[in-house]
Amino acid sequence: MLPRIVYMGTPEFAVAPLRQLHEAGYPIALVVTVPDKPAGRGLKLHCSAVKEYAVAQGLPLAQPANLKEESFLETLRAAKPDIGVVVAFRKLPKVVYSLPPMGFFNLHASLLPQYRGAAPINWAIMNGDAESGVTTFLLSDEIDAGQILLQAHCAITPNMTAGELHDTLMALGVPLVEKSVAGLAAGTLQGQRQSEAGVLRPAPKIFREDCKVDWTRSAAEVHNFIRGLAPYPGAWARFQLGEREEEAKLFDSFLWEGAAKVTMGAAAGSVGIPPDRCSLGVRCGDGGVVYLSSIQPAGRRRMTVHDYLLGVRG
Repeated sequence: MLPRIVYMGTPEFAVAPLRQLHEAGYPIALVVTVPDKPAGRGLKLHCSAVKEYAVAQGLPLAQPANLKEESFLETLRAAKPDIGVVVAFRKLPKVVYSLPPMGFFNLHASLLPQYRGAAPINWAIMNGDAESGVTTFLLSDEIDAGQILLQAHCAITPNMTAGELHDTLMALGVPLVEKSVAGLAAGTLQGQRQSEAGVLRPAPKIFREDCKVDWTRSAAEVHNFIRGLAPYPGAWARFQLGEREEEAKLFDSFLWEGAAKVTMGAAAGSVGIPPDRCSLGVRCGDGGVVYLSSIQPAGRRRMTVHDYLLGVRG
């Protein structure tokens, strides 16, 4: 008999594993996600991607504001789950994660113990890593520190953005979640303690003030920073071009050794425009140049640098 599953998640990243378990025939005893929240100019209520899927499939759903509320705990107990799965949700109290008799595990978007925290995808790219992956692990009181069940690896290519790595890891995590459920249900999968040896890099939540580009860093570091925050939350900087000075988000950056000679100052942050006017070159602290091909000026849509330059005087 297949185990009954309680599944907890919020964003699109969490939908694919839920879909796989549901389509594989596992009984989904309960789906748990965040309450609907007002968003946009009209402050209309918006629901999570996981709720959209659960409602479309007619799956039982709970949206507790407090995971320790007795009414939610009664709902959880009544679901009688054998295994719990959490993907991109929030920290669970022990009274919740200790309930399923076969265990409660999380899918994390890094190769633990590296990048424990809320933003592992962004930090792996910002740090210039060449490899990432996903990990399933049993929940414990300490965030992202429980016993490891399974891992899967993938390469981070030199120009890969956080959005592209997100999609790669999302696909990589789907079979890992199903294998973890099957292994726990069969009793053939045992958790392994995480190593604390060596330098462990954290992945704390990223705030707007953390996203400002520091042009005094090397060109490689700036390139990694921009692509590690693309498309969300988005690196940003202020530009002085002709008569225009404004703030803009930066999405696409590249290092181009064969670029046409660009006239610009020697100081970090100096801007130059190549002859084709399809990019902006910005001087970095090591003398190298990072090229930008699309930006989003404050209060406007995202656009190519070519289109942006059409509106710049001087």
